[in-house]
Amino acid sequence: MCRNIHQLHNFEPPATQDEVRAAALQFVRKVSGSTKPSQANAEAFDRAIDEIAEATQRLLDALVTTAPPKDREAEAAKAKERARQRYGIPA
Repeated sequence: MCRNIHQLHNFEPPATQDEVRAAALQFVRKVSGSTKPSQANAEAFDRAIDEIAEATQRLLDALVTTAPPKDREAEAAKAKERARQRYGIPA
């Protein structure tokens, strides 16, 4: 599950609310050990996602860097190439 949490800082355009929420969802899934909570735990699960998404957005808003923003497509291509090499997939 943690492999689905991607870096969100220093991209152009900045991370969207959907991306922040998706990262929060993956974090809560990992911590709770559950991809879908029971009805008894659904409220706590959803509340945790909301709180983590808010904290993540505050963090992203507060971070500063002098590095140039990254390009999403270029970073995705690099990740695909690393996976291709890791798993021995022909080009």
